[in-house]
Amino acid sequence: MSYMPSEMRSKIGSSDTMPNMARHNPIRKNRRHEFRSPEQKTLFDGTDHGHPIIISADCFAPKQQGGGWGVFAEAFLRANELAFKHLEIRPEVGVGSQGTIIRLFPGGRAGAMPLRSAQTQQVVAGLVVKPRFGWSGVGKILDEIGWHASLEFADLPMVPGSGREVPPWVIAGPVISRLAALLAQVRRGYRETHEMLTKPRGKIIWNEYIAGPLRTGMWHRLPCTFPELSNDPQLRSMVKWCLERLRRELLDIGGNDKTAATLAMTADRLIELLRDVSPRMPRKTEIEQRMGGSYLEHEAIRRGVEAIGWTVDERGLGGGRELDGLAWHLPLSELWESYVETIVRREAALVGADVRCGRKLETVFPIRWTDPSLRGMSHLVPDFVVWHRNQVKIIDAKYKAHFSELDESGWLKMAEDSRDAHRSDFHQVLAYAALFDARQTTVTLVYPLRRSTYEALSARNRDIVCADLSFAGRTIQAELRGIPFGDV
Repeated sequence: MSYMPSEMRSKIGSSDTMPNMARHNPIRKNRRHEFRSPEQKTLFDGTDHGHPIIISADCFAPKQQGGGWGVFAEAFLRANELAFKHLEIRPEVGVGSQGTIIRLFPGGRAGAMPLRSAQTQQVVAGLVVKPRFGWSGVGKILDEIGWHASLEFADLPMVPGSGREVPPWVIAGPVISRLAALLAQVRRGYRETHEMLTKPRGKIIWNEYIAGPLRTGMWHRLPCTFPELSNDPQLRSMVKWCLERLRRELLDIGGNDKTAATLAMTADRLIELLRDVSPRMPRKTEIEQRMGGSYLEHEAIRRGVEAIGWTVDERGLGGGRELDGLAWHLPLSELWESYVETIVRREAALVGADVRCGRKLETVFPIRWTDPSLRGMSHLVPDFVVWHRNQVKIIDAKYKAHFSELDESGWLKMAEDSRDAHRSDFHQVLAYAALFDARQTTVTLVYPLRRSTYEALSARNRDIVCADLSFAGRTIQAELRGIPFGDV
């Protein structure tokens, strides 16, 4: 983990120090790191739902006559199919001024994945997709809803270069969360204890007794060993070592990062729970034995031991491999939905309303088709349904930019595809409204906004825009609501 603020990176080497020819290449929209040392591999980066990332054949295929990818384009796509799937990347083969090129269109996931060579299948580069609302926004939300939410690690090789682009807490946060869950689930077992007692217990160490207490005249002092019930001190000592290392790295590397500081305090609290044991770095053989043994009857313990193994291997966690990081992905739409859920539940609690959640299958409405070929759409599932007396509010969380576009650019100036997508969202919640028979029905679409945009809209009372729809004797209130995504 070697995350540094952008102003520090610019001093030691960044895209801002690249030659003008490389920095202003009109073919590629993404930033490609050319400051790498001979052993450092290339890192490509982009932003969720952002500009396509242009991938040239230089790193991934033999040089072709006439330039471009030649016959290796399809081989490259096959070699990296799983990585693209994890990040919801849509690849597209096209033609540019330098021959065949490959464009990677980022979807709704942030994360880091390795990229393999089309010829050797070896990892030769890395790919990072950043959240468009910034790392601090994601960190604030994860800290509020819990670090277990959504972020998943992929069973793929390390991602070269990602350590410089991803804050340390992106990986340390889920690891600390796993260790906390492990400590809550670890079973009680027996350990061998050695103490000096006045009454015999277990086994008396006679040679120690003769050489010590008996020789010095303290005949009543008996050195004994005996089994004592404990919460697996060996595992707890490993956890303590791991937490202390993560805490140290979060404080040293995170700098003034609020999320890193918050996680370091979380690690402090867990370390305090382990004051009865001394920290000990586990051997790899111990990790392997525990991962393969019958001890891991609980999923939380297995995941915690796996996280300890990552730290031992220095897989992007508090160690020496500054350029490498674990492969991971985070569905931002799921993160946004979880964040909206916390807000909906908080607001509902103020008036005593009942909240039903689609994630928990509490809002499922089956659709029974007469034509079996249409079974692909078998049910409707609103994200949230809030009941209060004889009023119902249907809420759908949308990780899209529509609401800010509506305010800043206006409906008529929006691109046609965005306008159609927004209309589709609106039709969707109106369909949900037909499912409920209530005296007052409200349908709400909730979109993420940058903090500055939200504050500007809120100052003009435009963060929530309402409209009334009347038909068949019913009145439905429709809302477009913006909520800030983090602090940015």
